[in-house]
Amino acid sequence: MKCKMTARICGIVLCVSMAMTAALTWLASQATGQQFPGASTEISGRELLAFAKSYVEFDKIRTVAELQLQVARTPQEKSRIEQRALAKFGAALEREGLTMARYGALYQTISANDRLREKVRKLIEEEQAKS
Repeated sequence: MKCKMTARICGIVLCVSMAMTAALTWLASQATGQQFPGASTEISGRELLAFAKSYVEFDKIRTVAELQLQVARTPQEKSRIEQRALAKFGAALEREGLTMARYGALYQTISANDRLREKVRKLIEEEQAKS
């Protein structure tokens, strides 16, 4: 039980840390006019495609997990579902050559750039059509 609670807390801390890192990176870059390595606007076509594929996979994983969580009866069962979904997403990122941190940085950069956001939207639609 303690191990499962620790895993859940670590997952929450990771998400909060990623959000805080993204926000702090953006604030620092605005204040100094610098670009930081994780938040570069220079993203290769390969990374955009990897991001789009990961995004589509994440959406599938999230959809299934949400349905499973609705019928889960115990906190332990919910925890197992969440852990399994996180592991699947981590594996999907790894298959595409991304880390959770790089995915977060790409998400931040793409969200802040209309041209990249439109390009990725099209890539996501293409990937969804293949599924």
